[in-house]
Amino acid sequence: MKELENLFGLHGKTALVTGGSSGIGRMIATALVQAGAHVMIASRKGDICEQVAGELNALDAPGSAVGFGGDVGSDQAVVALAEAVKSRTDHLDILFNNAGTSWGAPIERFPFDAWAKVMNVNVAGLFTLTRELLPLLDRAASDADPARVVNIASVMGTVPVAEGAYSYAASKAAVIHLTRILGDEFAARRITVNAFAPGPFPSKMTAFATADPDKAAKVSANVPLGRMGNAEDIAAATLYLCGKGGAYVTGAVLPLDGGMSVQNTINLFNNL
Repeated sequence: MKELENLFGLHGKTALVTGGSSGIGRMIATALVQAGAHVMIASRKGDICEQVAGELNALDAPGSAVGFGGDVGSDQAVVALAEAVKSRTDHLDILFNNAGTSWGAPIERFPFDAWAKVMNVNVAGLFTLTRELLPLLDRAASDADPARVVNIASVMGTVPVAEGAYSYAASKAAVIHLTRILGDEFAARRITVNAFAPGPFPSKMTAFATADPDKAAKVSANVPLGRMGNAEDIAAATLYLCGKGGAYVTGAVLPLDGGMSVQNTINLFNNL
């Protein structure tokens, strides 16, 4: 148990999870608190973040949480969020860029405005917040235990599928490429930069397809491993990349997708 704690424990670490009040963000925040970290949860709905932080603090876990409002949809909002973080800590061990948005419509009706909104939040906001928090990440970084940045991408950024969410899929591909760029650039600063590329998980964004049991069963049938992702899948990946066990990993994209990114539907000779 002592070795497991050494590899995956996060006692004394300080983390920020954007969009941490629901879905994958809440799963991440929960895992961090249970591993002993002090976790800041920020999203556009500050009151909900405060409520979720209270619920996490009631878990009797070794870590703690605080919630407040924060947005990454504009330059001014990102700067304000960074200042809110700086007022609460002088260093940042872990940054989860989880906040995101989507837009779905048939290609014939897909609007021009859907590109700016989605790219601003999913790519520009992620990049700008990371830039603004670099001084805090630098302060936490060391050779033996780098600071960590984890970006939330999507399986839709790794395979050529949009299903009407054109700007979302393109934005997540951009997140993956940006993760690799920053993984290279930040290595000398002793900051690792990695990404999750989730498949279908229950969340507000996917509620249209996952909240109804019949629809959820159909979604699960599309996954090679036969199910949607769950909180344990996110927790294990979170503790791996953020604990000492993941200190030598940077620029990686972890496919939490049940095999969807390597699914092969091409048959060259199998049907002869």
